[in-house]
Amino acid sequence: MKPVLFILGGIALILAWVAWRREPGLVGAGLLQGGRSALEVLPVMLLTFVIAGFFTQLVPKDVVLAWIGNESGWRGIALGCLAGVLAPGGPLTMFPLVGLIQQAGAGIGTLVALVTAWSMWGVRMILLESALISPRFALFKFLSCFFVPLLAGGIAHLAYGRFWK
Repeated sequence: MKPVLFILGGIALILAWVAWRREPGLVGAGLLQGGRSALEVLPVMLLTFVIAGFFTQLVPKDVVLAWIGNESGWRGIALGCLAGVLAPGGPLTMFPLVGLIQQAGAGIGTLVALVTAWSMWGVRMILLESALISPRFALFKFLSCFFVPLLAGGIAHLAYGRFWK
């Protein structure tokens, strides 16, 4: 079992204990609220896994390696940035998708660029920032961090090739 499951399980047990100490009824209310949240998110996560599974089965490994593998270099990093801009959804859909793309053979630089662009440049972020803060802010933030995903992907690619191969 992955260590993160033990950590999350430990946090859940501690919070359940704190809730029970405060008022025993809070334990059931917390479990009910968590279950409701899971039912809302689960269909999206399942569809994300299905899409990623089809990706890994339909796109030949040599194509993945050529376009976004470790040997793809800056082309893979640029494609990762583009995918990050266009990727919909939040972390519960994005990170499982990135994990499956990694299993398909994507390079570390591409993956770092993808996740960084998704979190900084994503269309959903620009739209939310424009609506909730201001269009000027969204534009300034985009321009001020324009090179960050490319640099992060490049640094990850170079560091991986130098230190982890």
